[in-house]
Amino acid sequence: MKKYILPVVTVLLLVSCNKIEEKIDQTVQKTTETVQQKTQQVVEETVKKTVNESINSLTSSQDVRFNEVFPATGKSVVTEDKGKKFKFPNGTEGYIFKYRADIAVLLPFLEGQLTSDEQKSEKKARKIDGQSIVDKISFISKFLPENTFDTSFLEDIKTDKNIEYYKLKRFPNSSTIIYNPKNQTIIQYVEVNK
Repeated sequence: MKKYILPVVTVLLLVSCNKIEEKIDQTVQKTTETVQQKTQQVVEETVKKTVNESINSLTSSQDVRFNEVFPATGKSVVTEDKGKKFKFPNGTEGYIFKYRADIAVLLPFLEGQLTSDEQKSEKKARKIDGQSIVDKISFISKFLPENTFDTSFLEDIKTDKNIEYYKLKRFPNSSTIIYNPKNQTIIQYVEVNK
């Protein structure tokens, strides 16, 4: 009997040691994966913060009102206006406005704005396809600092087929107008050409 006890105990010890070693390996692997995930998350957050700080230092933006860029004589043609003026490191300036207005009043108002070069300017706004506008605003929004402008409207204009798009160049300003007839909301992107 003693002959059998020693080998059985040895086998049991080996099996037990293997199980313990397997459990330790699983615990170490799980801990390693968790540490790697947390490290990756911290690195991603740090990179995003650093990129935003860099862009903030290179791209200046400030609040601006619609009538500061498009002066009105008499009654204002827009309500609930919000706007941002931005300047990129290469010197390019532009504005993004969001406001409410009657398009039948707004377009003639913008067409009547003064121009510094009548030869380079258009007399009438023209209706255009909206895809290039959506692409351009999406591109620009990537370079603006976080929370500079609410870009949630991009999803709306990508899916709503009733949205109308207009283009008007009154040098030095070149306006792209996105009009939602349901609620008379307008997004206007203005490039300043020099």
